[in-house]
Amino acid sequence: MSKPEIYDTLYDTIADLVMCHSPSGAEQEINAELLNRLSSLGIDHWQDDADNIVARIPGRGKGAIAITAHKDEIGGIVKDMKPDGRVLVQRLGGSFPWIYGEGVVDFLGDHETIAGILSFGSRHVSHESAQKPQQEGKAVTWAAAWVETKRSLTELTAAGIRPGTRMVVGKHRKQPCRLGDYIASYTLDNKASVAILLALAETLSAPSKTIYLVFSAKEEVGAVGALYFSNRQPLDALIALEICPLSDEYPIEPGDAPVLLMQDKYGLYDEALNQQLRQAAQVSQCPLQQAVISGFGSDASIAMTFGHVPKAACLSFPTHNTHGYEIAHLGAIAHCINILAQYCNDL
Repeated sequence: MSKPEIYDTLYDTIADLVMCHSPSGAEQEINAELLNRLSSLGIDHWQDDADNIVARIPGRGKGAIAITAHKDEIGGIVKDMKPDGRVLVQRLGGSFPWIYGEGVVDFLGDHETIAGILSFGSRHVSHESAQKPQQEGKAVTWAAAWVETKRSLTELTAAGIRPGTRMVVGKHRKQPCRLGDYIASYTLDNKASVAILLALAETLSAPSKTIYLVFSAKEEVGAVGALYFSNRQPLDALIALEICPLSDEYPIEPGDAPVLLMQDKYGLYDEALNQQLRQAAQVSQCPLQQAVISGFGSDASIAMTFGHVPKAACLSFPTHNTHGYEIAHLGAIAHCINILAQYCNDL
């Protein structure tokens, strides 16, 4: 395919994935989508007890590598419900209410999905109102926000809304936006990486070692799925696919060059494995940036920190507004596919 065709295909795939709600621990919508796509490809796959979706590509020789992309997204979790239909939430993963702003959110009830409006209170107020400090430089917090559902407590309970119910930004607001060669959307972390794994599932054939493509669960709350899988499956290495934050503090440029991480807050990535990925990028003629970042962890670095894998790496694509309305270059996502395909064939 030509570059425009590749970008169009990636955009369409990511757009479909983004519309599948998948807050940590309530990932049924994305699970159904992934199981359907993997079944249509006719490759060996399963859902494990930790809610990971795993595809297995048999290798020609001994050994196994896992490549992960987490399928869960950040959001909120219900803390309390009031008789007037207001719902109080707290964060699930690295979410902040000011990222979403006032607007539609969805509660994934046991029996029904209920929409509500994330609310911060009226602007036309004095210091007698609790909202006044938010207009004078103080960021709004979950403790100062609520969701208006305009439902009775009885109606909310009947829909299966309860403490522990997950809240995510509403599908009403989730449709991605195309900005030339860029895609902009909520939950590119990590639906774009899921799209990379799906592309590998479609294209990899008889790699040197067995490849496990792991659509991992509950990464945003502690890499739970990846830790479960890597604790049970012997692996030579684990490579995580991720977003990479664009910020003035990091020497990372926006555009079509992926980023290979050297270190994050959990520790060093494996230099020998990184060298193999750099070589794969060179052979496949893909640009590649390298960075050391903080305030970040991945399935790979966490699994290596716990001693589950001997080697770990993280290949990522530079992203504006991480954990918010994210913007990434479709070319960087496409280059991740090419680098990993080359790596898997050259092992």
